[in-house]
Amino acid sequence: MTTVPISNIRNFSIVAHIDHGKSTLADRLIQMTGGLTDREMAGKEQVLDSMDIERERGITIKAQTVRLAYRAKDGKDYIFNLMDTPGHVDFAYEVSRSLAACEGSLLVVDASQGVEAQTLANVYQALDNNHEIVPVLNKVDLPAAEPEKVKQQIEDVIGIDASDAVMISAKTGLGVPDVLEAIVTRLPPPKGDRDATLKALLVDSWYDVYLGVVVLIRVVDGVMKKGSRVRMMGTGAAYDVERVGFFTPKMTQVDELGPGEIGFITAAIKEVADTRVGDTITDDRKPVTEMLPGFKPAIPVVFCGLFPVDADDFETLRAAMGKLRLNDASFSFEMETSAALGFGFRCGFLGLLHLEIIQERLSREFDLNLIATAPSVIYKMKLTDGTELEIHNPVDMPDVVKIEEIQEPWIEATILTPDEYLGSVLKLCQDRRGAQKELTYVGARAMVKYDLPLNEVVFDFYDRLKSVSKGYASFDYHLTDYKPADLVKMQILVNAEPVDALSMLVHRTRAEGRGRAMVEKMKELIPPHMFQIPIQAAIGGKVIARETVRALRKDVTAKCYGGDITRKRKLLEKQKEGKKKMRQFGKVDIPQEAFIAALKVDS
Repeated sequence: MTTVPISNIRNFSIVAHIDHGKSTLADRLIQMTGGLTDREMAGKEQVLDSMDIERERGITIKAQTVRLAYRAKDGKDYIFNLMDTPGHVDFAYEVSRSLAACEGSLLVVDASQGVEAQTLANVYQALDNNHEIVPVLNKVDLPAAEPEKVKQQIEDVIGIDASDAVMISAKTGLGVPDVLEAIVTRLPPPKGDRDATLKALLVDSWYDVYLGVVVLIRVVDGVMKKGSRVRMMGTGAAYDVERVGFFTPKMTQVDELGPGEIGFITAAIKEVADTRVGDTITDDRKPVTEMLPGFKPAIPVVFCGLFPVDADDFETLRAAMGKLRLNDASFSFEMETSAALGFGFRCGFLGLLHLEIIQERLSREFDLNLIATAPSVIYKMKLTDGTELEIHNPVDMPDVVKIEEIQEPWIEATILTPDEYLGSVLKLCQDRRGAQKELTYVGARAMVKYDLPLNEVVFDFYDRLKSVSKGYASFDYHLTDYKPADLVKMQILVNAEPVDALSMLVHRTRAEGRGRAMVEKMKELIPPHMFQIPIQAAIGGKVIARETVRALRKDVTAKCYGGDITRKRKLLEKQKEGKKKMRQFGKVDIPQEAFIAALKVDS
């Protein structure tokens, strides 16, 4: 398979916004080059999305790679290495590493929707990697498609020539052969020296039950042979290569991979954590001196606590997280205990979608019933004695007297929205303590850049944005820096006892409104007991809001008509079932839903 000269190899990735048709185009390319037969394709949409959750939601989470053989119109045989990348902001690191391994990109834009926020972000990433970009307009067969308008938009917003953009409909297969030709003629071949020392970029790695860790690599120089001994330069570990091959989406083994090729190796590596994404792989006997430029590491930005509903599931949860960690190196967790929720884990995620997906995978694949605490971010605290702390759980906050300054993370958000919803989008950002940076127009759509504090965004900003703009606004963000802020720790006291799962850091100006809304919500959620329950929101020793749950009246008639014992037992059993879902807190039982619902309150 390595007989193809390097000038006939094309490595490219597909970048686009969510739902603009990346995975569907990848399917068509695989189908037309004969990577899979029609029979294997039958009944399967999105061949490369391997997880059920990916198929159901129509989102790609893992960047997938496929090798395709194609005979062009010039009669030569070409090899394509295609990478399907995620479109969502939370998986931007997946995109960055796919782009580092390629020389060109197909930019897919939905002809009925035009350029969106994430399209911009991904294209800029591709341009940073010096990619040649071929614009592709998808969904041109839809009645709402406006190809000429979108071409103009690509030129205005992104600044790349779109006059010869390829018009396609990935669903029906219209115009896809033109894409294959455009890849051959418009994308550059890779560069590399076959006789030089082995130098390969580690693009991705995942765990396979039978093979151990499978490592996806892009060979830059030299040859990756079966049986050779290689070294990871980042970790310094050396391994013997057992298998070398590539995906056509099926795993195919070969003896060697030459320069410019993308494929996989297995080498009896036990843990995914041993293979750093972006690392350089070289020959153990004569290593290269300098590493390839890696890509930005994935830094968790959102933290939340995950606790099992049933305390017996703790070990199962630990094992499940270990397994997810094997496949997702950007997910981090550490143990945590809470007075209200028992034993659990503090987990770090790349964003809210990432958090949601991990939660869903835990409940789906491992059948776990979990409670999640409110997502929070990392705050930096400067203490009076000069030390600095990083805190992502309000419970760990030191005494207020010792704190000199609290800094919170800020982001720069780019929001694209149709003009009629601009007012409500600006109001939403204003309410969240945002500072407007710029406002420009792209055709009939407004593009706003805002500086926003991350803790205001992290909970339900995205949902609110979608609802005020009827789903038309798109949102993309990146972390900028830390700024000092006037933050206070707000506690919720139920029956004069603080509930640690509900304590949070809020801005002083918003604390009262937030506290009032939370105690009102808790009042609705806590069932009446035999005694009155006061619910208070407090900052330090100062109570800022209070509600009372009324006591139950005694049912005097129950004693008179005490039915038979079996009925009583049944009732007791039922009560126990209901109690399971409650958390005992001092004398008060708080239902599980209360924790989540209380945190979703928006003041």
